[in-house]
Amino acid sequence: MHDHDLTTGPISGHFRTLAVPAAMGMLFTTLYNVVDIYFAGQLSTDAQAGLAVGFQAFFIMMAVGFGTGSAMSALVGIARGKKDDAAARLTAMQGLSFAIAATLVLMVMGLVGGPYLIALVSEPGSYRNAANGYFYFLLASLPGFLLAYSANGILQAHGNSVTLQRAMMAAFFANIVLNPLFMYGIPGAVPGLGFNGIAVATVVSQTGVMLYVLRAVINLRVIKGTRVVELAPKIESYREIFAQMIPTTSAFMVMFVSGFVVQYALKGFGGHAIAAYGIALRIEQILLLPVLGMTGALLPIAAQNFGAGQYDRVRESLWFCWKLGFIMTIGAAPILWFGGGLAMSLFTDDQPVIDVGISYLRVDSFLFIIYMMLFSINSLLQALKRPVWTFWISVYRQGFGVAFFVWLLVGVIGMDVWGVWIGIGIAVGTGWILALVIAARVAREEIGGLQKGLVPATS
Repeated sequence: MHDHDLTTGPISGHFRTLAVPAAMGMLFTTLYNVVDIYFAGQLSTDAQAGLAVGFQAFFIMMAVGFGTGSAMSALVGIARGKKDDAAARLTAMQGLSFAIAATLVLMVMGLVGGPYLIALVSEPGSYRNAANGYFYFLLASLPGFLLAYSANGILQAHGNSVTLQRAMMAAFFANIVLNPLFMYGIPGAVPGLGFNGIAVATVVSQTGVMLYVLRAVINLRVIKGTRVVELAPKIESYREIFAQMIPTTSAFMVMFVSGFVVQYALKGFGGHAIAAYGIALRIEQILLLPVLGMTGALLPIAAQNFGAGQYDRVRESLWFCWKLGFIMTIGAAPILWFGGGLAMSLFTDDQPVIDVGISYLRVDSFLFIIYMMLFSINSLLQALKRPVWTFWISVYRQGFGVAFFVWLLVGVIGMDVWGVWIGIGIAVGTGWILALVIAARVAREEIGGLQKGLVPATS
């Protein structure tokens, strides 16, 4: 099994080991979503808009899975850096237990509150109805998502990002078959579910991903021989996981609430604007995949070395991440600016949708470098067990910033959809400045700063 010591050897080699499979896994995750958008587009633009709105509501609950996964990567990674197998095993098992409990609570909350979230960002009619039906079916996939992400955090802490990559590759190919199967059924034998078949395909494939990733966790050296009783909740462990998880989860929730703010602003421009935003986001995610893989790899690398007290290696990993990320994002900018129309046309032939999507991608081309630095700062703060700052950065950037600047440009000045995109850009830019200030302060306190050869201020 993949179980790497990230406290020795070249930093560049560890990034290659972790980032490439992680980016590939994210690629197939995004392509998975692209397949959903494609098949929704075979039905109508309203179906695509319903998919975007329903998935946004579902993602708010998935934020708990992202947060728990990050908590596992940081906490188990620090224990691995200290060579404390007992602590790594306890944290891993309690993390899975925590994910199970959170899933049960969130499914009940989704059943009750989902329609209210969807109603906030949609107008009555066919695309709202599509969003509601899709959301309810998708709730059944929540256990698969939350447990898979939590388990993957444990694997990442051990230097393993290959398992999720393989699982998502398989899920992508399965989705190509399952989407039309559940949408259209088998003529003369099994009736199709229409648009809701897309959600049912997700339930089936994501459950398979969960089982595959959990199998890899069970086979880890520090987990072998564990008993079911070790999943019993321990208050102290839950408290530590919650403290590490809640800032990251809250930051994700703020991010998705920001998505609702954007959709709320866009609904006044018509369903085609919302559909364009949903498609453009997928295109953006595809180009961000190498960056996401690289900045995600920074978390376990920095966590293990922080746990081992090797602060120079923590700093080295951050600067390596920034240097490589700069090269990646410079290359993506012209693709977004000049190729946005072609990319949009792969998913829709509705010209108003294409035009709105092009405008978003052109503004987005200027933000890629900033996104890279923001993602890496978040990973560093999580690795240093100071994730609360990721929450406050997100509150400003995606909570206050997006709402305020979009309101100013659209509601006060009266701009069209360009005002929404530029408002997002201003929020991202000012949030980046805030994140740099916070990262410098936390690094000075925990590892002696961002420059080499320094010692923590608290030592």
